[in-house]
Amino acid sequence: MFEKILIANRGEIALRIHRACREMGIKTVAVHSSADADAMHVRLADESVCIGPPSSAQSYLNIPSIIAAAEVTNADAIHPGYGFLSENAKFVDIVTAHGIKFIGPSADHIRMMGDKITAKETMRKLGVPCVPGSEGEVETLADAEREAEKMGYPVIIKASAGGGGRGMKVAVDKDALSEAFSSARSEANLAFGNDAVYMEKYLSGPRHIEIQILADGKGNVVHLGERDCSLQRRHQKALEESPSPAINDKLRNRIGKTVSDAIRDMKYEGVGTIEFLFENDEFYFIEMNTRLQVEHPVTEMITGLDLVQAQINVAAGHPLKLKQEDIRFSGHAIECRVTAEDPKTFAASPGPINEFHAPGGLGVRVDSALYTGYNIPPYYDSLIAKLIIHAGSREECLLRLNRALEEFVVTGIKTTLPLHQEIIHDPDFIRGKYDIHWLEKFIASR
Repeated sequence: MFEKILIANRGEIALRIHRACREMGIKTVAVHSSADADAMHVRLADESVCIGPPSSAQSYLNIPSIIAAAEVTNADAIHPGYGFLSENAKFVDIVTAHGIKFIGPSADHIRMMGDKITAKETMRKLGVPCVPGSEGEVETLADAEREAEKMGYPVIIKASAGGGGRGMKVAVDKDALSEAFSSARSEANLAFGNDAVYMEKYLSGPRHIEIQILADGKGNVVHLGERDCSLQRRHQKALEESPSPAINDKLRNRIGKTVSDAIRDMKYEGVGTIEFLFENDEFYFIEMNTRLQVEHPVTEMITGLDLVQAQINVAAGHPLKLKQEDIRFSGHAIECRVTAEDPKTFAASPGPINEFHAPGGLGVRVDSALYTGYNIPPYYDSLIAKLIIHAGSREECLLRLNRALEEFVVTGIKTTLPLHQEIIHDPDFIRGKYDIHWLEKFIASR
């Protein structure tokens, strides 16, 4: 087992990793920008190293500084968390070349799944259902027109190297295709330095369903059920739950086995999430995230497993002892992502925390690095806390979530806590009747 792990991240996920390491008897190294000198994970870690100024490019994305920090502290592994360098194959290559273990999949698997075209082709060959679409890159408008005629309108054009909704445009008919194609390529080039795009049939009202897997690279794979991540604003998730109100045991077992077989064939190591659009009882692969997800606590609550500790164990070379029949799903879990944003306009709201009180009680978990007096810097993602609720049923979960939201206190800044209180009282949400377009329509109607 590792003696010391460097945590190459910040905020709540850095604290989450530190806690897992502490419970395993592993020492931690916190790296931080100058803006995060007073962050909670920095205060709690065994050692800390400042790796640069506030800018992410000069700190949390600064590979030489992170490697130097690992070497000077004699860390024998690096956990990347999510975001930043977590899916950077070049970083994995460099970490490995320095004799340090990267806690995550191989660079080859990250590259394979990082390119959306390659990922889709790989999954199709492994028997995973995909959205009808182009077989590879669509290079010209004429090619796009031919593909659209084959699959039928509406179509969606996506950046091959994309993510977070960037480089993604919908064309409802031939007249709209030219502008959508040009705009998607331009946006993709600006965001990712790569203007390659591909096309898919646009599904009108799907849900966003993702399957959590855990594998050891030695042929042992388990799936840990699904998470419903359909509540999104601008392609960014706001609330996740498991199990999905739209998935039954038959569907869960079918897609779980399909995904597990594919991951086993890939000889994948670590945790990963295979994301699907789900409509009319059919799953369509859209991408794979080769890292820990923001919403991983939802799965932890219904399975009782610690996914970060599982990552560390697998990375240390320990075979996965769990079998699929060992996985038991218990009750229902919902996660609300709380961000430092105005709940009406969604304008960023960094600044000092005057008061912070996290709710508690049975089945209530808060993952956050906030504390009273902490000053939220303006340089990073606006996520400040995750409220995760677990109960015996979805109805009980919603009642408990309502109570926890009422108890949650954050003053000094604006947060999206009021938005979550509105969402969970909506009749459609209570009935579980929503899709990936629901939240934006809900926000627009307020």
